[in-house]
Amino acid sequence: MDATEALVALNLVEHVGPVRVRQLLDHFGDAPAILRASRAQLLQVRGIGEDTANAIANWEKTVDLAGELQRVRDFGCRVLTPADAEYPELLRQIYDPPIALYVKGALTDRDKNAVAMVGSRRTTHYGQETARKLAYQLAYTGVTVVSGGARGIDTAAHQGALSAKGRTVAVLGTGINLVFPPENAELFERIAANGAVITQFPFNRPADKQTFPIRNRIVAGMTLGTVVVEADLNSGALITAGMANDYGRQLFAVPGRVDSPQSKGCHDLIKKGAKLCESAEDILSEFEYLFPPANRPPTPADTGTLPALELSAHEQTVFALLDTEEKSVDEVIRGSGLPASAVSVALFSLEMKRLVKQLPGKLFVRNR
Repeated sequence: MDATEALVALNLVEHVGPVRVRQLLDHFGDAPAILRASRAQLLQVRGIGEDTANAIANWEKTVDLAGELQRVRDFGCRVLTPADAEYPELLRQIYDPPIALYVKGALTDRDKNAVAMVGSRRTTHYGQETARKLAYQLAYTGVTVVSGGARGIDTAAHQGALSAKGRTVAVLGTGINLVFPPENAELFERIAANGAVITQFPFNRPADKQTFPIRNRIVAGMTLGTVVVEADLNSGALITAGMANDYGRQLFAVPGRVDSPQSKGCHDLIKKGAKLCESAEDILSEFEYLFPPANRPPTPADTGTLPALELSAHEQTVFALLDTEEKSVDEVIRGSGLPASAVSVALFSLEMKRLVKQLPGKLFVRNR
């Protein structure tokens, strides 16, 4: 058994987490030695109680390591540990980095310049469009956009980054083989092809109230800063913001309407010192040492235009339906035969490319 396999096994053992594993590694030297240790030897380690010692000493009775490793191979993913070069450096620096990180897709050196974008699942049109535009602008300048793959702001952030043909990483609160929410199955495949889908949870682990805060620390931990786009005062996005603050990372918040409950959490963060964020430039200006203005391409906000880019199949379908006569979103959906979510993404991307203009009342026309 090698070190990675031993860490996969420890990740499957109840009562064992990253902090306890670090204590055990300090005592025994490597992961295989932990699994070989007797109950009495385990109890000699500070912080290891009866339950943890029993669980580790009897791990072979409760853990199907061979089955888990086979599932990794069959699914086409891999497992990274903090010893691997591809493991995110910023994540390695936090107090409790995951001992095993399941990865579908690839993490690259480019991902060291990553920014998290989070917010409410129950969001407004303003929140979704803002998330898409910010993520587009960040990805266009070479920043990897990290989010949680959930409904609402997370989904919009991933879509915006993909529309810019940039990199994005989805951090799941489930096993890597589970799609939650189910409507994001296609989105997760696109993310894996243009970045990575990652999780610390083993195969078939469903989502629950515990998994999401655990997931949130990875989102905050592997990024230079966290942008909260839209969140009420009870949003889980504020947990991510708190973790980013604890890790000493930059914190940004997008303002909203003063009477909108969905923006109360953002406004509270701004009052407490988060940087008010209106554009990607507000984020990039905090990292001038990574993206000095002279060395980065102009954003759409700088130039008002984008270089010619190829249109995706969905974009071509939607663009062909539009002309100088105003059309509603519903008309475009009916005419295209595409899902509403696909039409929304295509329209947004066409707007960013200055091929389509949105008019009041969510009406769309071709740009002249």
